[in-house]
Amino acid sequence: MSKYLLRKQVVTEVKKRRITFMTFVLLSFIYLSINLVFGEMGLLRHFELNKTRRNLERQLTDLSRQNDDIKNQIKLLKEDPFYREKLAREEFGLAKPDEYIFQYDR
Repeated sequence: MSKYLLRKQVVTEVKKRRITFMTFVLLSFIYLSINLVFGEMGLLRHFELNKTRRNLERQLTDLSRQNDDIKNQIKLLKEDPFYREKLAREEFGLAKPDEYIFQYDR
């Protein structure tokens, strides 16, 4: 009988260890999963950073385009007298001496 009780006690102890190990593995898996999704370097943060990067790249492209337009306008103002005259007439309403300006309301 003592052999049977000893065997039963060993089997019970092995079951307890397995349950403890499986509980530890399960809790570790849950912790890692939550950390992977919601952590500081998780998937949600990754998606947020990608969205921010795309917005910044779009802003950079827009600013580069504006910069090129302004450089082109400066070049035209320095080198092209017809462009300067056109700009003076359209933007500031200037005219040459003895010249009449007719403005129509649209």
